Amino acid sequence: MNLPVVCVVGTHGGQVFGAAAAAALRNAEVLVGAPRHLDFVEASATQHRRALTGPLTEIVEAIAVDRADGRRVSVLASGDPGFFGIVRVLAERLGRANLEIHPAPSAISLAFARAGVSWDDAEVISAHGRPLDAALLAMLDRPKVAVLTSPDQPPELVGRRLLDAGCAAREVIVATRLGEPGEMLTCTDLHGLADGSFDPMSVVILLDPHVPNRHSQPSLGWGLPEAAYAHRAGMITKAEVRAVAIARLDLPAAGVLWDVGAGSGSVAIECARLAPELQVFAIERAAQDAARIASNARQHGVTVHVVESEAPAAFAGLPRPSRVFVGGGGLDVLERAIELLLPGGRIVATHVLVERAAAAWRLLGNTSQVSVARATAIADGFRLQSENPVFVSWGPGAE
Repeated sequence: MNLPVVCVVGTHGGQVFGAAAAAALRNAEVLVGAPRHLDFVEASATQHRRALTGPLTEIVEAIAVDRADGRRVSVLASGDPGFFGIVRVLAERLGRANLEIHPAPSAISLAFARAGVSWDDAEVISAHGRPLDAALLAMLDRPKVAVLTSPDQPPELVGRRLLDAGCAAREVIVATRLGEPGEMLTCTDLHGLADGSFDPMSVVILLDPHVPNRHSQPSLGWGLPEAAYAHRAGMITKAEVRAVAIARLDLPAAGVLWDVGAGSGSVAIECARLAPELQVFAIERAAQDAARIASNARQHGVTVHVVESEAPAAFAGLPRPSRVFVGGGGLDVLERAIELLLPGGRIVATHVLVERAAAAWRLLGNTSQVSVARATAIADGFRLQSENPVFVSWGPGAE
């Protein structure tokens, strides 16, 4: 006997989307859903209704039994049931080939729409049945985050945990009961979120107000001026040298990049800007500098994994890289990076001392000197002030 598929139908404000979704509800012999969703569907004398309350495993098992008995089952869900919804657990139990899914707009897309904010670059986090601790880092590091809250982890708890973790200022939008009677959009800040009282089934949007051009397309520029980064007493790769070094890295679209002796994190951050799918690790031994890298990355709206440790010992446990920039450390660091480099990868190293540059050239095979003179005002014109020359070495490393 060919068993019927289980239809999973998303709703928004009591409405379903498309003729097939409406037919799935009309033809269902068993209709499963939360009481508030079932209330929107006209009752039928021939249709059995099951409230989606209590342990989810028991509900899913009952659906499996109904299907095994040949009954047509439709399950009502909020928004897009494949987006942090019931589709995952139903597919695990019944197999994805035995599901027919009819989505409605998701709560996330509706929340961002109501707020007037694009969300293709947002990090989405669910607090349903998941510990909040694992998600806090993403909330702290990402400039645009949406959190699906729950009765166990309501919006105000998210606010308190972020304040306890020292989160910088955020614009906060709490979207509640989207598309239903009593829909509400609350604009506040982290303190208002922590001190408020909200419907636990909400979407909390967190926006970093200091990230520039949040609504514009990302820039492909690199070699940004030193003033674009907080740094310690000039300990930053100069813009012109940084531009050459990143060009020599020949960044791939994805993979792993190490910035060793990262200082301010300027190279790591610009690589993350240029190739958002790269996993970028900034390795820095000084605690204050490591914290400064994390702050700079947040300011530029990119994800950089900061490793506070001294190379080459810091390499232990990191994923092997296809690209490495060595801006600090001795030749032992460069030699160990070459050993760990993936086949076909590339290393770029910068040095100011001729002896170290010569050793890097022997290891990597290519070296050039970058000499820069910057204009400085004098009288009604300018004079050129030379910066210290820097050697840039690059190569594929050892196979």
